Order: sequence, then structure tokens, then C-alpha cells
Amino acid sequence: MKVCEIFTSIQGESSLAGIPMVFVRLTGCNLRCSYCDTKYAYYEGEELSINKVLEKIHSFPFQYVEITGGEPLLQDETYKLINELVKSHNVLIETNGSIPIEKVNPEVKIIMDIKTPGSGMSEKNYIENLRFLKKIDEVKFVLTNRDDYEWAKNFIKNHEIKANEILFSPAYGILNPAELAKWLINDGISVRLNLQIHKYIFGNIRGV
Repeated sequence: MKVCEIFTSIQGESSLAGIPMVFVRLTGCNLRCSYCDTKYAYYEGEELSINKVLEKIHSFPFQYVEITGGEPLLQDETYKLINELVKSHNVLIETNGSIPIEKVNPEVKIIMDIKTPGSGMSEKNYIENLRFLKKIDEVKFVLTNRDDYEWAKNFIKNHEIKANEILFSPAYGILNPAELAKWLINDGISVRLNLQIHKYIFGNIRGV
């Protein structure tokens, strides 16, 4: 499988924000979101065997592992990797929501994007994925402006989302988190404000 990087950091997003864990960033993405902060993962990386990846993961002391990208579900080997990892770790996978998720091991927490118009990729949402979400999964909307916010509000009103956590995330450096917080408070929306806290801790640099 083609791996962009394997590193340890603080989880910056989701309901697990603040927990130290191992990140496996896989190479390749089928989308080109306007606010993408990991463009280097489109192409950079090296071919590693699943055993090599597992060996690197096991060299770290952390119980949590997140598989991310790019878009990790583009690679068939991803399923084999996570099926091995769930034997020893708590596993998360971040996916952009355009690839079917039904083959993902049910022990894995899926954090799935639903792309808003501001991303430029909202027509790529694979809506059928909503059928395969579990209670432990999380759905994330990255918002660039008020129009994205209203779009996301309408989406959750008009679709059944079985995941316990719905995340509204201000695009870093584009939408002021204070503005989004005010909108959520004023509208009484039962979602989680999702800041990328690793960026506030370390800055917008890779590998942390």
C-alpha cells in the first residue's frame, strides 16, 4: 500500500480530540476540496507492506490509531490493514464520504465527511453511505461560510443520520470559529463544534 506518512500526534478533531494516537496517512485522493490542508498526500508516499505498517504502529505506545489520507478507502489494502489493527488497537478511519463504507470493519469508528458547497465537492457525496453508519460513527461538515452552515442545517433536517456525533467544523483560517459558535448557540443546533485543535497547538504544519 502507498503510505504518505506515519506519525504520532494529539487527535485534533472529533469526540476524541485531545487523545494522543498514531496516524497513518495514506496516499491518494479522488477529491480536490477548496480548503484541503494535505495536498502533499495526493501523490507523496512510498509503497510499504501491511506488515511494515503494522510494525511501525506497534513501535508506538498508543492504543488509538487513525487511518486517514488523502482518501484511505481508495486502496484495497486498507481493509486488510484495519482488520489486523482491530485485534490490538482502537481504530478510527477518516473518509471523505464519496467512497462506499459498507465494507469497513464494524469495530472501526468511521469519521465521515459530508461535503458542503464551499468545498466545491458537494456533488461527490455518496448519500447511500448514511445507511451504513453506526451509532459509534461521526459525521463531519466542514463549513466555509454562512451558506455552508445553512446547507448543513438543512441536510441534517432532511436526512436520517444514525451516528451519535454530528460535527460542524469551521474551515481553518477561512471561517471564524466564534461566528460559527454564535450561529449554533442562537439556533439551538444539537451538534458538536469541531475545532482542529492540533493546528491551534502546533500550527499548520505536517507530521504533528
